[in-house]
This record gives sequence, C-alpha cells and structure tokens, in this order.
Amino acid sequence: MSTVERITLAPGLEISRLITGLWQIADMERGRAPLDPGPTAAQMGKYVDAGLTTFDMADHYGSAEVIAGHFDRARPGQAQLLTKWVPPPGPISAADAKEAVEHALARLGRERIDLFQFHAWNYADPSYIDALLHLRALQDDGVIGHLGLTNIDTAHLRLLLHSGFRIASNQVCYSLLDRRARGEMTALCEAHGVKLLAFGTLAGGLLTERWVSAPEPDADALKTWSQMKYKRFIDAAGGWGRFQKLLEVVQATARRLGVSMANVATKAILDEPGVGAVIVGARLGETSHIDDNLRIFDLELDDEATAAIEEAVAGLEPIPGDCGDEYRRPPFLTASGDLSHHLDRLPAPYPTEEGPAGRVRAVSGTVWEYIAGYARAVRVGDRILVSGTTSTHGPRVIGGNDAASQATFCLDKIEGALQSLGGRIEDVVRTRIYVSTLDVWEDVSRVHGARFSAVRPANTLVQSGLIGDGYLVEIEAEAVVAGE
Repeated sequence: MSTVERITLAPGLEISRLITGLWQIADMERGRAPLDPGPTAAQMGKYVDAGLTTFDMADHYGSAEVIAGHFDRARPGQAQLLTKWVPPPGPISAADAKEAVEHALARLGRERIDLFQFHAWNYADPSYIDALLHLRALQDDGVIGHLGLTNIDTAHLRLLLHSGFRIASNQVCYSLLDRRARGEMTALCEAHGVKLLAFGTLAGGLLTERWVSAPEPDADALKTWSQMKYKRFIDAAGGWGRFQKLLEVVQATARRLGVSMANVATKAILDEPGVGAVIVGARLGETSHIDDNLRIFDLELDDEATAAIEEAVAGLEPIPGDCGDEYRRPPFLTASGDLSHHLDRLPAPYPTEEGPAGRVRAVSGTVWEYIAGYARAVRVGDRILVSGTTSTHGPRVIGGNDAASQATFCLDKIEGALQSLGGRIEDVVRTRIYVSTLDVWEDVSRVHGARFSAVRPANTLVQSGLIGDGYLVEIEAEAVVAGE
C-alpha cells in the first residue's frame, strides 16, 4: 500500500497531504434530512485506516461537524479535524466569536479545535479584523490550536501577517484550471511559513475521464453544486473547447504513466511550491476513491508530463483576480453565479447620519472625529469626500511597519466609507497620498495602482510629516457617484 505523505502544518499539528473534504455533505443533504451520523462516520474510518487521517469541514457544510464528532468519539485522537467559520458580514463581537467556537467544539465533541479557518466577505468592512482579534484571544485561551484563513487574497494575507496574526494556512482554489495562487501568493506564503491548502483541484470532478470528448453540459447535466461552480471557471478560462484540450493532455499523460487523470491533476498541484496539502472531496457512503487517491504518493510527474501540462494550461485564459475574488466581485464564480445562496445583503461598513444642508456623513467612531470635528466621509449631492485616512483600527495600527499593508487598509477604509454613502471605488475621481518617507513611495504606489488600475483617478503623492506614531501613509479621496 502507498505511504501517505504527511506535513507539519503548524507546531504540534501534523496532517496528511491529501485531506478529505466534507463539503459534499451539504450537497448530499440538500432537500432532505441530515445523514445518519453513525454509519456516515463509519465511512470516515476507511480513510483513516488508509492513512488519510485529516478532514476539512465548516459550519455551513450541513452536518459534517456532527458526523466528524461522532467519529472522533468512537475513535478518539485518530483524526485531525479542520473546520471553518464563515459568519455573515457585519459587526462581530467577542461574544459572537466565542459562540461560533463553542458551537464547533460542541458539534465536534472536543475541547480544542485543531485548525479554525476564517472567511471574510468584505475587506471594506473592518469587522473582519475584529473577528480575527477575538479569535486570536480564543487561541491564546487554548480552545483554538491554530488559526487559518480561507479564500483570502495576497494583499490581505500580507496585511494580517504584518499586523501580527499567527496564520498557519490559507485555503484557496488551486488547480490546472485556476493558478491564481501561483506567483505572489506562493512567494508570500513561503516567506512567512504559511501553507496553502488547495481545493477545487479536480474542478468538481470535471477534470476526470468522464468528461473527455463529452459534449458541453447544460445546467441539467450538472448534478452537484461543485460541478455548477467549476463549469463557471471553465467558461472564464476560455470555454469548453479549450478545456477539452487540457483534458486530452491530462488523459494522455495519465495513460502513459499508468494512473488516473485525477492522480495527474492532483499531483500537479501537490508538487507546487507552497502547497501543504490538497483537499479532495468525498461523498461518504456513496462513492469512495481511496485506493485511486493513494496512488498519487507513488506518482512522479516527469519532465515530459510537466512540459505537456504547462503547454496545455498556457492555452487557457487566466482566472481573473486574486484568490477568493470569486466570492467578492464579479464575475462571481459560484454555483449560482452570484452570492444569493451565501448572503442576503452586504451591510454598510460604517454608520451614517444626516448633516446640515442635505449632507450625509459616514462615521467610523474614532475619538479624533469628535475631538477634531470631522467625519470619515461626507456626501453632498453626487459627490463623496473622504477624509485623510490612516491604517488605524481602534487603538491599533493595522499593517505593522509594512507600508504596502498600511496602504491596503487605508484604501479598504476609503472603500468602506464610499459603500456606506452609496458609492463605489469605481466612482473615485481624485486621490491624494501622503507618505512619511520617500523610501515607501513605490510600495504604496503599487498598492494604489492595483486598486485603481481600471479607474485611473487624478492623483497626487507627497512626502509629509504624519501625526501619530507608526504611520507610514495617509490617503484621502474624492468620488462622483455615477448615474446621479
């Protein structure tokens, strides 16, 4: 039998490099009662007996946590249980975070969660920083072993790392179809010891033999949420015809090496720098690919295989944006093509209040707004003027001494103020940047360029003495709301 490769994800937490994902539990329970946890948990034993001891789940994966907890009570300490918290957008209190952790602990039947992974919906709402601060406190209390992230992009992972958060992993979509995690994300993770946990590697099963030379499926032919989701990725990558060329190369490689297409597609990502493990979904009690999955640990992709795969991937269009963007901006590459099955709405990041002469103010509640008599932003007619903004959140400087991270948080706060007053980042017509030293101007400018590359507002950058310790950059903005 193949020996399952293992990796130390974080101090004291060793996992199998092939993680069994339990997201399909939610799909299996769709429209019917929860699965019986007893016999379903027994199916987990087959994976553990084969050396696949690590399972990934979330608060919204149906009864996955309950099933995993049932298994853990029957066979304590034999599995590593990784879960996630995906709270709705909006304010998050310490009580909210504690309740989420206690809920997961109760379902898992444990006193400590091996890895607790967090998802943020809207970077323009600083509530996600509050949530992570609360989780860090719970980590210090010992009920969370390690803190991970899911679907966080490179800029915000960098921001969190430079803000002092101890991040073990970032779970992101990563496949031959979607290589957004290559490049800057990988470099950042390797520099800071963060492991990538790759999901979507088989594109919901579409990267397998069944779909070679198959006609393009319509909606009725796609039976699972995963297939619906990854068909949108295929469309974004250039369509079914180009995808078929990739399938043909993967199939030819698999036949030459005497393995399955799933083995080739999985191994290709497992070999990528920065990848700690690949997550492969399981429909417990319905299908099992344990024996086939184990073959990846005996597989070596030779130079011929690597060159053929690289050439085939080069024929695809890159998936737009950075990791996790499919959950935050169009095109929404989700099962429904939007966020309707995830969210009811995105609440305004900041409260607003009526001012004189028809003005509307957005307020962030900092003490300086009241001392100095100003608002975070003011809307007058179709104009929104955003005050000079530093990377302040409560008493903290977010981003540490990294100018790029500070600039990222400044622009997030500006975007949050715009959202609160009915505007968008695309409405910005002017920005002004103040840097404390010219040594940081290029890092700050690159962050500005990444955020405004499609908008191209008028801009001024100057060196200036900034008030307050630790601030490297301050940014202000003006916007004209389109269509009004």
